[in-house]
Order: sequence, then structure tokens, then C-alpha cells
Amino acid sequence: MRLHHLLLALLFLVLSAGSGFTQGIRNSLSCRLNFGTCVPNRCPGIWREIGTCFGFGVKCCRWR
Repeated sequence: MRLHHLLLALLFLVLSAGSGFTQGIRNSLSCRLNFGTCVPNRCPGIWREIGTCFGFGVKCCRWR
């Protein structure tokens, strides 16, 4: 029975870490895995910022 509780906790941990709506994106690979694109300065038009790519000024943007 303890194993079931452990597996359930592990499942919640994996699902919460895999969410595409986090603000913790900090590199281009994470940006691409969350269906985003790295752009300099600001996100254009109807795109929204979901994180940063490389550092200062480069944003990870995704289609709304």
C-alpha cells in the first residue's frame, strides 16, 4: 500500500513539472519544448511571453 502512495506522489511531481504554463523557462531548448520561439526584445503582436531564452533581452514567446 505504501508503494501506491509513493507512485501517486511521483506522478503528481512529474505532471506538475511538465506543465507548459510555467514562467521558469530559461534556455532555448526549454522554450522549444514548450512550443515557443526565442525573439529579441519583446514578443510581437498576439504572442505572449512565457520565459527567457539566453539572458537579458531575449524572450521566449508562444502563440496565444
